[in-house]
Amino acid sequence: MAQPLTASTFRIAAPALTVVLVEPQIPPNTGNIARLCAATRCHLILAGKLGFELSDSHLKRAGLDYWDYVSWEHDPDLDACLARVPPQRLHLLTRHAPRPYTKMATQSGDWLVFGKETTGLGRVLLDRFPDRWYTIPMAEPRVRSLNLSSAVAVVLYHSLTRLGDVDAIR
Repeated sequence: MAQPLTASTFRIAAPALTVVLVEPQIPPNTGNIARLCAATRCHLILAGKLGFELSDSHLKRAGLDYWDYVSWEHDPDLDACLARVPPQRLHLLTRHAPRPYTKMATQSGDWLVFGKETTGLGRVLLDRFPDRWYTIPMAEPRVRSLNLSSAVAVVLYHSLTRLGDVDAIR
C-alpha cells in the first residue's frame, strides 16, 4: 500500500490567501490545486470528508514532486475549520451567487472556499454566510460549472492580482 501524504511541515508564515476545498472528490483536481498553491505560496486546506485516500497515486501524481513545497493540511471538521477566521474573511464560490468573483474585496489573509466537484457547496453552508457568495460568470447557461482546478486558478490569480501579489511572485 502506498504511503499517505501527511500534512506538510512546510508552512508559509503569512500566506496571501488560503484555498479551502470542501470535501474534494477527484484526486487529480486536488493535486493540481496543490501545485497551484505551491506556485503562488498560498495555503491549502482540505476540509471535511475527502472523496479519496491521501495515499491515492492520482493525487500524488497530479501534485508531482511539489508536495514538499505545498503548505497544506486536512481538517476533517469543516465547522471548526471555518471558525478559525472571521466570516468577513471568507469568500464562498458557488454557481448560485448573484455577484461575480471580480466584485470580491479580497484582503491579504482571506480564505477562498470551493465546494466538491459533484455538488458544490452545500445549502447549509451557503445559508450560514449569505453575503459571502461569489460566482464565475459563464456565457453559456447550459454549462453548470467549470472544472474545480480551473475555477480555483481563475479566482486565485485574480485575487492575487488585486492584492498586488502576482508581481511579487517572480
